[in-house]
Amino acid sequence: MKSLHHCPAPAKLNLFLHVVGRRADGYHLLQSVFQLIDRADTLHFDLRDDGRIQRVNDVPGVPAEQDLVVRVLHRLAEAHRTRHGRAVPGIDVRLDKILPMGGGLGGGSSDAATALMAANHLWQCGFGDAELMEIGLPLGADIPFFLYGETAFVEGIGEAMQPVAGPDCWYVVIEPGVSVPTPAIFTASDLTRDTKPVRIADFPEAHKLSAYGKNDLQAVAARLFPAVGEAIDWLGRYGAARMTGSGACVFCALPGEAEADQVLRQVPGSWKSWKAKSLVRHPMKKLLQNSML
Repeated sequence: MKSLHHCPAPAKLNLFLHVVGRRADGYHLLQSVFQLIDRADTLHFDLRDDGRIQRVNDVPGVPAEQDLVVRVLHRLAEAHRTRHGRAVPGIDVRLDKILPMGGGLGGGSSDAATALMAANHLWQCGFGDAELMEIGLPLGADIPFFLYGETAFVEGIGEAMQPVAGPDCWYVVIEPGVSVPTPAIFTASDLTRDTKPVRIADFPEAHKLSAYGKNDLQAVAARLFPAVGEAIDWLGRYGAARMTGSGACVFCALPGEAEADQVLRQVPGSWKSWKAKSLVRHPMKKLLQNSML
């Protein structure tokens, strides 16, 4: 194959996010359930014959040389060279981006994971998921989850995952119009860092999981960025609203699409909002399976 187009890079929601400790090197120890949803960036890949790796379109706010997609593909190319003793043919990448930056949806990490899966296939690298996770992890703690590709109980700094049954539901997501820098949250003196650890056995039934636990980062984000707190308060009229990741996006689970549409019609016009369906499995996995038939 010389190309792979319309490759999805779905967003994730943190159904809860607990900070349970801190390592000696400063990294925070987390527990969370990551849920894939069908809101996604889209990537397109075309092989080159000159060894160059380049993004061929502009993405506002993300210079190509800083893009996780470009950086992770260079890491994959080096791993290929080490294993096979030869350079890759190169690749062009076009990124159609709709997921907001600084939204807590994992967009950049998801883009990088999709790039790893696509290039691993097009370059015939032969790396398994665990090897791709090792390549991606130094650039983003969420990259391994998107390669894992299903609802997961995530621990540590994001590298330890176990499958869990997630809710089958629709979500309404509000973008409050601010970008929350993750370091500002994790360095805050008032961040809760000692939430009691939980086990999968503690989880409620799958359909109640979206209301389980809390997001320990939410109070700090709402203090630093009041728009986040305002969105949580408004959406909380319709269910257990909370922030995802380190912010800024806020979500609420609804039992069906009709209920999600009803809430969307009432969202104030000053906020961008949308609905998304929970996913059981990363759609890129099926795309790659079909391409090998």
